[in-house]
Amino acid sequence: MIQGKKVVYSATQPTGSITLGNYIGAIKNWLKLNQEYFTIFAIADLHALTVRQVPADFRKRALSFFAQYIALGLDPEKNILYFQSHVPQHAELTWILNCFTYIGETGRMTQFKEKSSKHNDNINMGLMDYPVLMASDILLYQADLVPVGIDQKQHLELTRDLAIRFNNLYSPTFTVPEPYIGKQGAKIFSLQSPTEKMSKSDPNPNATISLLDEPDAVMRKFKRAVTDSDGVIKFSEDKPGVSNLLTILSAVTDKGIADIEKDFAGKGYAELKKVVGEAVVEFLQPIQSEYNRLIADKAYLMSVAKDGAEKAQAIARRTLSKVYKKIGLVQL
Repeated sequence: MIQGKKVVYSATQPTGSITLGNYIGAIKNWLKLNQEYFTIFAIADLHALTVRQVPADFRKRALSFFAQYIALGLDPEKNILYFQSHVPQHAELTWILNCFTYIGETGRMTQFKEKSSKHNDNINMGLMDYPVLMASDILLYQADLVPVGIDQKQHLELTRDLAIRFNNLYSPTFTVPEPYIGKQGAKIFSLQSPTEKMSKSDPNPNATISLLDEPDAVMRKFKRAVTDSDGVIKFSEDKPGVSNLLTILSAVTDKGIADIEKDFAGKGYAELKKVVGEAVVEFLQPIQSEYNRLIADKAYLMSVAKDGAEKAQAIARRTLSKVYKKIGLVQL
């Protein structure tokens, strides 16, 4: 615990723009977490290095992602916001934990196997060691709770195993984290494959709404959204495309789906797509306006990053010092 609150920790790779699905499904609910928890959010730029990056583009994208977090309402005064690479203790603890991690544990990770098959020309040690760095991220801050998706669940299990293993060998040192199961927002699906989650990694640009999409792009994507052929506007499991549009409209207007169905009684899909598109454009406008203000003020963003890194380091140093003492390293 920090300041009498349980710690919630989350780190996200700066892979482009945050999607409407990310915001509605998760981040919208993070905004209230600091009322109950001590919250720490990181830009996981070290994790992103497992894939070759164009340095200038990568730097720009990471700063953009940081600005998006703030524009969405993650207040630096209420949350610790920082870049993973600005806190060297992440890498230091990773080496220590590597010495307590078995090769078979990292080799059997599903994500390692999947990414190796996609990037077979660059199967590097960082790719295999990714879960140990993630464990360091979490354990450095004595996190009690970690919001994780299905693709990261196996990594959190390894984090727990490493914490328990170290604690058993040297006495209690790390908090053993639990997955954070909080209130989930509406699940938003792909506009082109409405049975699949909206994802920023989707190769089809028409499938995803980015929080930074221009109004014309938003309208065009909704115009092309997949529906069905019966022309009836209602929420139903056998109508995933239409149901997805109704869910999105409900999320950005705070209007109940049943009321929206009544509004569209006797109307067609073209009208539904138009109204949803316009509502999303209106919803995104203040977020984009704040983002544009922030990204134009690099000095402010760097001051926030510096302050966040200093706060994060203060916590991380305490944990690492404890670890070094436990394992017998000579400390100055």
